[in-house]
Amino acid sequence: MRYRTIGSDPRTRREVSVLSLGAMLFGTKTDEATAYAILDRFVEAGGTFIDTSDNYAFWMTGGQGGESEELLGRWRRSRGIGDEIVIATKLGARPLAPGTSYLDNPEGLSAKVIRESAERSRERLGMDRLDLLYAHIEDHKVPLRETVEGFAELVAEGTVGLLGASNHRTWRVERARALAAAAGLPGYEVLQYHRSYLPARLDGPTDLDPDGNVGAVGGELLSYLRAEPGMTLVSYGSLLWGAYVRDDKPLGPEYDLPSAPVRLAALREVAEQTGATVNQVVLAWLIDGEIPTIPLVGVSSVAQLDESLAAVDLELTPEQRHRLDTAW
Repeated sequence: MRYRTIGSDPRTRREVSVLSLGAMLFGTKTDEATAYAILDRFVEAGGTFIDTSDNYAFWMTGGQGGESEELLGRWRRSRGIGDEIVIATKLGARPLAPGTSYLDNPEGLSAKVIRESAERSRERLGMDRLDLLYAHIEDHKVPLRETVEGFAELVAEGTVGLLGASNHRTWRVERARALAAAAGLPGYEVLQYHRSYLPARLDGPTDLDPDGNVGAVGGELLSYLRAEPGMTLVSYGSLLWGAYVRDDKPLGPEYDLPSAPVRLAALREVAEQTGATVNQVVLAWLIDGEIPTIPLVGVSSVAQLDESLAAVDLELTPEQRHRLDTAW
């Protein structure tokens, strides 16, 4: 395994594995025995970065979520896991009542919600301090200053370490960071967005934003990250939920761009040259790219995890990376 440091403050920064394990479906679609086997294998291989959320996976049960955090809490206790494993969680998108969703009834990002939701996450996970806490989605009803100050209070109290944002417009991330900096408060240092080798379309309204796809990495965010090299990008959906390799999971319309056939051809060419799988090439491309990315992989078996773990040691040549980067 290889590692990188996230965060800048010596009091809160952490060294994490360059591959993160997603626990979204643990405790719901992925049963406890299978989840434990995957988690154990990840740690055995040197993995130290696990991702969840307080609303995972409410859509599987019709409830409000929390199952993933609860399972991770049980696993931590059963294995004697301490702060050597960094667990990231999120708040802001948990439905306020069963049968509702983050679209029509989200908890939001008020100072009160941040405090109460973080406390519940700590209880479910069995942690005195949340290593990394994300604002899961934007809250347009609460002043941004209140959100910034609400997160910062928890950092000051020592119940949260690093702060991050997911599915936010770049300008809102920057405005939040500027408000925090002006007040001498900690701000967002980790960003979690959808990124893969095939880019997603950003135009057209989505459920979260009428102005386009707010959750996927585009040129604006990449430019921002180049200007802010101290920030960390974590990518979800890195393997397109199996679509690169599974005929039963075709690419969605959001990937129907003129560049898609060209990039898929380049991807398969490099996979053949390296003897690696297409999935492994995608992960290697992300990990060691010009803008380094920590891929977040969700798996349902140890075998799937092992395939992803092998990508950590896959070194693409400069020529192979050039082939991938220029395939447009």
